[in-house]
Amino acid sequence: MSDVARILVLNCGSSSLKYQLFDGDKVVDKGTVERIGEPGGGPADHAAALRLMAERVDLTGLGGVGHRVVHGGVRFAEPTLITDQVVAEIERLVPLAPLHNPANLTGIAQARRLLPGVPQVAVFDTAFHRTLPPEQASYAIDADVAQRYGIRRYGFHGTSHAYVSRRAAALLGRAPADVDVITLHLGNGASACAVAGGRSVATSMGLSPLEGLVMGTRSGDLDPAVVFHLERVAGWSTADVDRLLNQRSGLVGLTGAGDMREVLRRRADGDPAARLAFDIYCARIRFYVGGYHALLGRVDAIVFTAGVGENAGPVRAAALAGLDRLGVQVDARRNDEGRGERMISPDGTPVQVWVVPTDEEYEIASQTRAVLTDG
Repeated sequence: MSDVARILVLNCGSSSLKYQLFDGDKVVDKGTVERIGEPGGGPADHAAALRLMAERVDLTGLGGVGHRVVHGGVRFAEPTLITDQVVAEIERLVPLAPLHNPANLTGIAQARRLLPGVPQVAVFDTAFHRTLPPEQASYAIDADVAQRYGIRRYGFHGTSHAYVSRRAAALLGRAPADVDVITLHLGNGASACAVAGGRSVATSMGLSPLEGLVMGTRSGDLDPAVVFHLERVAGWSTADVDRLLNQRSGLVGLTGAGDMREVLRRRADGDPAARLAFDIYCARIRFYVGGYHALLGRVDAIVFTAGVGENAGPVRAAALAGLDRLGVQVDARRNDEGRGERMISPDGTPVQVWVVPTDEEYEIASQTRAVLTDG
């Protein structure tokens, strides 16, 4: 007999499969299958990877499978029970996420074959941001063109922003509906989000995950004329520019290293390129925090999460430096000490600053369970 408490979460990448098995709130198994389809002994394809996972994991009594799907477009505003029609609609969104949705679809197809009697749910990175008001979701381009080609701000990292904003409300001892927070998901990919009463009202990523903050290999905000300039003066193709902005920009473009830990090491050694990259990275975050503070009008907390946000104290301190007039301060001792959930602002400041480790898999499991329970 299946038990809706037992939920398998799958996150399929182009050459990897990450999984976690939940029994209620408890993780009872997890792992990663890597090098799928690559030479050197990895699984031949995602079907083989899922079979390998099934050999490792006790799937007895499984109540459902939750799949991370990067792009849900305007169609999917909430987690959705997967049917053939839903799969077809996710396929139609591939042009909006050509690097991510195909792998997600492969995982869905193979999991449905492997576990034909188990209900499966798609949980979309973009869904949390479907509450963006029109003035935040719309770009100032020809409205007919935008409508025809689906050009708008979609936002990403939605499961992370949803989890940490709700967790921040709990840490403040208040309901999510009563709290306004700014969440900063800083990893290899990075995005900021303004959350008013539990709803995303602004976010830094846009049509794709390229816009917004400086990232490991992505540029973030950029004058679009850079693209035209490179086409005219260097003869670059669209593919050339795509590779530049997505793979050869951000920290790696500025320093040759896409890992913030290496940038911090070089900065400490006096490397001018690392110092500049660090300053650009933190200045962009500060810009968004200030803008979102103005947008929200009142901010109860600022939350750092993901690999850089959780572990890089110098980034947290520099990103919020100079915001004292907004009621934002970082306590140096608290910022440098401890791990896990912790407040790093001084006692009594108007805006609390927190570090909250993200748990996107838990969020996916929770949303999957809610769909299956309510359904």
